[in-house]
Amino acid sequence: MFEKFSLNKGRTAMPKHEDTKSISIPNHVAIIMDGNGRWAKKRGLPRIAGHREAMKTIKRVTKEADRLGVKVLTLYAFSTENWKRPKAEVDFLMKLPQQFLNSYLKELIEQNVQVKAMGDLSRLPAYTLRAVNDAIEKTKSNTGLVLNFALNYGSHDEIVQAVKKIIREAHSPEDINEKMIADHMISPALPDPDLLIRTGGEIRLSNFMLWQLAYTELYFSEEYWPDFSEQSLQDAVRAYSSRQRRFGGLVEGSENS
Repeated sequence: MFEKFSLNKGRTAMPKHEDTKSISIPNHVAIIMDGNGRWAKKRGLPRIAGHREAMKTIKRVTKEADRLGVKVLTLYAFSTENWKRPKAEVDFLMKLPQQFLNSYLKELIEQNVQVKAMGDLSRLPAYTLRAVNDAIEKTKSNTGLVLNFALNYGSHDEIVQAVKKIIREAHSPEDINEKMIADHMISPALPDPDLLIRTGGEIRLSNFMLWQLAYTELYFSEEYWPDFSEQSLQDAVRAYSSRQRRFGGLVEGSENS
């Protein structure tokens, strides 16, 4: 179900005019952007240098996802557990959405990208929330790639909040079904991810979209997020395209269980 990418693999770029015709492109790609601090440490830099470099990666990966024909790109930008990090680092991380959107919002608008955000945004600093809401408002009519930021997001909290809402609304236990639960997740309008990518060499989900990832294809890369390139995204999409998605069933004519 998952693949770990080795840096020693041969890597061939997708032809510009053949990529979307010869392979299956996932509609929704979700990414756990891991390894910023280790990228910086490897270079003798402070951790915040890795987070700053990560913004450049977000820009190029967003453009490449759009070029490939991905419909939704969800980026795990800040988790509910990240508040446990040193205050100086948290303060810096809270400034990154503002810096990114101030720098690149014009380009996102020109590229017809629609910005969304999911998570408990109420805890974000006012300046961060203003930047996020401004981007959402200015891109709400765009019809291209949806760039969805998970900010102060945790899947356990998402499920707990969904259960609370369902208890208030349901008349009896018989009213509760899978669709009702899915409809009470934070972003019910978005399709479940087809492909999850995690960078940084770790092989875990870290409380990210646990309900939505039930049948998502998983791809783990050893590259730190600041090193993740257009080619890296292509490699992940190729791996996705080579798999048979059975959703618990069988592919016709296959004897595999």
